Amino acid sequence: MTTQTPAHHVLADRQRLWAFWLGCLVVTAGVVLHVPMYLMGADIGYRLAGMKMDLGMTVGMLIIPPGCALAGWGLLPRRGVDHHLEHTIEVTPPEDAPLSLAHWGLMLVLVVALIIDIMKPASLGFVVPGMIKEYGVTKAMVAWLPFAALTGTVAGSIIWGALADIFGRRASILLSAVMFVGTSICGAMPDFWWNVGMCFMMGAAAGGLLPVVYALLAETMPSKHRGWALVLVGGLGAVGGYLASSSSSAWLQPAFGWRIMWFLNLPTGLILIALSGFIPESAKFLMAIGRLDAAHAVMKRFGSVVREKADRPEDHHHVLTPPPVERRFLGKTAALSIAAVAWGLVNFGLLLWLPAELVAEGHSVGVSSQLLAKSALIAFPTVFVCAFLYSRWSTKWSLATTIAVSALGVAGVLTIGPGVSPVLPVALMIIGTNGLLAILLPYTAESFPLRIRGRATGWVAACSKSGGLIAQLLGILAAVPPLKVAALMIIAPLALALALVAWFGTETRGRDLRELEG
Repeated sequence: MTTQTPAHHVLADRQRLWAFWLGCLVVTAGVVLHVPMYLMGADIGYRLAGMKMDLGMTVGMLIIPPGCALAGWGLLPRRGVDHHLEHTIEVTPPEDAPLSLAHWGLMLVLVVALIIDIMKPASLGFVVPGMIKEYGVTKAMVAWLPFAALTGTVAGSIIWGALADIFGRRASILLSAVMFVGTSICGAMPDFWWNVGMCFMMGAAAGGLLPVVYALLAETMPSKHRGWALVLVGGLGAVGGYLASSSSSAWLQPAFGWRIMWFLNLPTGLILIALSGFIPESAKFLMAIGRLDAAHAVMKRFGSVVREKADRPEDHHHVLTPPPVERRFLGKTAALSIAAVAWGLVNFGLLLWLPAELVAEGHSVGVSSQLLAKSALIAFPTVFVCAFLYSRWSTKWSLATTIAVSALGVAGVLTIGPGVSPVLPVALMIIGTNGLLAILLPYTAESFPLRIRGRATGWVAACSKSGGLIAQLLGILAAVPPLKVAALMIIAPLALALALVAWFGTETRGRDLRELEG
């Protein structure tokens, strides 16, 4: 196997690498300057609400933005991107090539990166009870926190897509990680609205990683293995992120308070920066900036080839354009859109509300986090089952099964009460929703013809965000019904999505996608 090009060679064309590392150091120092104020609250349960910011914290806040800017400047390529070349070539792996150690290694690194990325929004539900208690805010006001984070992910999806074209995929991950580190200061904010602002920034930093991961896999994985690889990496990242956040909450919150969940962005962001050395740059991007030797080294490592790309209509459509409306795709579009909205309602609604609900029923934060961590641990191995079913059984019915399991888990919420463990219904929800998320976008991409595939995938991805925004907007308006009523209401779109997928969904396993072009 060809060894990976060292990081300093791959990034050798950047403006000033010293500026990137200096920027990382400045941002890290800015975060560390917030720690003394956090530790000052140890005797009072790490409660900092209303406290005056000390000099170190003020200096730390002031140096973080220029530190991020310095890191970004250092990552700019010395040469501009040849956009004409970028749009006329494509890098693709052989159709039936076997997976090499390089492919497995990349999948492992991307799973860890996604776990770090997803545990940040997953932590929101675990900090809400502590924030309500410390700041004395209502549930309606605290809903601004996840709403800001979700809005940030939508903005981040757009921003990082553009930045990846300027910096490259690997460099954009590095810059995202620097921002992760910077948002750690949320853990020392004495004012609620500072937390909301930091949550938006955290969401913006997190929003672009999943598309970058999928793009890297699409460019490096042989077509024969691409579908199940996307399902496996996405599923393990999602379940692992929830498991990491719930476990961290169970172990750390009882001793260090809810603020420790934000300070975890510091070590995890630095881990993500360290992992970037094992993530290859896009060969296509390297060719576009004139790094032909580096591009050929990456292609050799993963067995990819470069070829001229035929002009395709969907290349000229932005991902936020309206959904495909051709008559023969209306039912399929409706099925996948409703499934995506329902996923958002469960993932960014019920699962975020559950920790606060369990605390309200009398459980401590530590105990409620342990219960949810057990659920995530049960769900973790089922990701392999999802990937197996998707690749060896049926793509359509694998999707339908995950929707059904999600609905079963949501129905199980109706049984939660005093003396009834939430572990099983929550495990079913995590199994179903993470399987649904992992399968939905790959299935969408395989279900539409080339000319509208980009629009269809972008539309369904946007629908998944909209479900979460709807849930949190209801929270802001103080219109969230009791948890069991909310669960009953969410079952309806899940049931409708299941029926529509069963009726309008098509089997894509083993199918030549060119058959869709008629």
